[in-house]
Order: sequence, then structure tokens, then C-alpha cells
Amino acid sequence: MGTALLLIHPIIQFSATLLALYVFYLGVQRFRFLHMNQKTVFKWKRHVALGKMALGVWLVGMVSGMTMAYLYWHGFLITGAHGKVALALLPLVIFGLVSGRYMDRNKKKRGVFPFIHGLNNLIVLILAVAQAISGLWVFNAFVLGG
Repeated sequence: MGTALLLIHPIIQFSATLLALYVFYLGVQRFRFLHMNQKTVFKWKRHVALGKMALGVWLVGMVSGMTMAYLYWHGFLITGAHGKVALALLPLVIFGLVSGRYMDRNKKKRGVFPFIHGLNNLIVLILAVAQAISGLWVFNAFVLGG
């Protein structure tokens, strides 16, 4: 297997992170309306569709990243913090997907649950940025051999 495959993971995960930043922006509009009494437009369907996409890609990326680590370097979690943070992200990403789906399917006025959903996904976004940073180290150390 060539190293070209090892380029796909960071490119796709970084793209999902950029998409998640936009989804977060959309969610902030809902937060402003619910918690700051500001008049805003919340693009619900766009937030839901793109949020599912970003979280889903991250989820698939976690599995593919661990699979590639095993196939290329014959071990799990050998990438240090990068692999361990991915494992910590797993339940948070799943909660983001499940809670978002629940709110989308059961539309009603809420205050606390959307806040918890948003806070969870903010933590996911922060950890995803940390993953991008630690991923640079992984790429340098494991792919480039530096």
C-alpha cells in the first residue's frame, strides 16, 4: 500500500472540521435566539444535514485512521495522543449525532437540551482542532519518517 492512502485521512478529516465550523456558526444563531433573546435566522435543515455529514465523516475517519494505523504500523493507539483523543471523541460524536437526530425528529420548544447538544459539539470541535495539530506530528513522525 502506498503512502497516498495516508493522505486521504487527514484531508477528509480536515474538510469535515471546516464543515463543522460552519455548522457551529449555524448553531450559534440558535443559541443567540434561545439564550440571548436576539432575533436571528436559524437554518435548521442546513444545520441538521451538514451536522450529520461532519459528525459522520469524523466517525468514519476515526475507524479508518485506526485501521490504517493497524495496516501500516501493525498496532492500535501507537500514534499517542492522536489515537487516544480519537477514542475520547467517539462517545461525544455519537452523542452529537443521536441528540441532533432526536431534536430533529421531535421538534418542540426546548432550552437546556439544545444547549447540552451545542456544548458537546463545541467540545468535539475543539478536540477536532487538537486532532489536526497532533495529526501533523503523526504525519511527520510516521509517514515522512521525521
